[in-house]
Amino acid sequence: MSSISELSEASLQELYTWIDEIPLSRPKKNFARDFSDGVLVAEIIKHFIPSIVDLHNYVTANSTSLKTDNWNLLSRKVFNRLSFNVEEDHIKGIVMCRPGFIEHVLTNLRENIDSYMARKKTADVAEKI
Repeated sequence: MSSISELSEASLQELYTWIDEIPLSRPKKNFARDFSDGVLVAEIIKHFIPSIVDLHNYVTANSTSLKTDNWNLLSRKVFNRLSFNVEEDHIKGIVMCRPGFIEHVLTNLRENIDSYMARKKTADVAEKI
């Protein structure tokens, strides 16, 4: 993955606008902290692709170990289905609330969600023929 410095101000603004359009269970006050436990990421995926996420598996967490557990579960059960990978050093950065890490991951996640939905739509159309 490339560094956060490669995301332009316009890209970040587009990302924040996209996130604001998604109904989430918690308000976004500090992006790095709010997304650090993975729960809101699970909610984003659930919003677009409800069939691949069970929200009850993800607990709001403050401890590093529980946050990491949530992210590892997302990686194993959800990201694989999206052909999406978040490297361990990025997960650590997110869990530690390091600025810029979550924005980079969310930008890539958005692209993977769009690709997944396009593939699914194509497959659904092919089934109807």
